[in-house]
Amino acid sequence: MSTLDAIDRNIIRLLRLNARMSNTKLAEEVGLSPSACLRRIRLLEHSGVIRGYTALLDHASSAEVMAVIINITLERQTEDYLNRFEAAVRRYPEIRECYLMTGGADYLLRVDIGNASEFERIHTEILSTLPGVLRIHSSFSIRNVLGRRRAATEP
Repeated sequence: MSTLDAIDRNIIRLLRLNARMSNTKLAEEVGLSPSACLRRIRLLEHSGVIRGYTALLDHASSAEVMAVIINITLERQTEDYLNRFEAAVRRYPEIRECYLMTGGADYLLRVDIGNASEFERIHTEILSTLPGVLRIHSSFSIRNVLGRRRAATEP
């Protein structure tokens, strides 16, 4: 899919707010018939614009979870090093987010942990085995200042 039009962008915006919205409701919101809307969604999925759907957990209610922000510096910033590192990171669901960065570190990662021994396992079995890593700097969150953000549909 080469370019997104206003309807595609609106579909994506609405699915970001509520990926469980029924196709009928979504079609109504964007001004399409249900079959046309479903075709557009399938094209967005097939082209890779929509790569998947996920469930967001409210960690505060399910368990005590701490976010760990990890800065990774690679030995080199060549395309080969970047590609090998990114391919490796994708294999680990424990790594919740990974961003290629400007500035002091090459990558910023986020993992969620329940305790220090869980982080020790992630550090030993995952982070320290990632290819091309020169330095790992980890920071543990104290609390989430923004807390749970309200959905756009909540008052």
